[in-house]
Amino acid sequence: MTPPEAPEDGKNHPGDMPPAASVCAPETLTVLKKRSDFLKAARARRQGTASMMVQARKRTVDEGTGIRVGFTCSKKVGNAVARNRAKRRLREAARAVLPEAGRDGWDYVLIGRVEVTAARPFDALLDDLRYALRKVHSARK
Repeated sequence: MTPPEAPEDGKNHPGDMPPAASVCAPETLTVLKKRSDFLKAARARRQGTASMMVQARKRTVDEGTGIRVGFTCSKKVGNAVARNRAKRRLREAARAVLPEAGRDGWDYVLIGRVEVTAARPFDALLDDLRYALRKVHSARK
């Protein structure tokens, strides 16, 4: 799904709605914030790709439903500007791929890689995430 195009004349018209901030429903993805959730994912399955590392774990029944996702980049990725750019790209990739390829009741942590996450073509980034999810879900049950 692509964002709406800007008007031909470049001016806003009364009643025009601004573009949506996210293309997926807000209840589809929840962002991980607690350190304990990141640590649990770190002890679970992982799959590396050219542009990122993906950690995934199936939550227990009492931990709720829905897809949860977290993002992180170490200082190896670069300064704050480089880390934030890499995380923004990972967030957009997650919004595009996880609603279709992620599984309900799973936590995913996407970890950026040095120089590659920010520079890799976005289509390749999406393919890397799809590949990692296929591998994580096809691994041991």
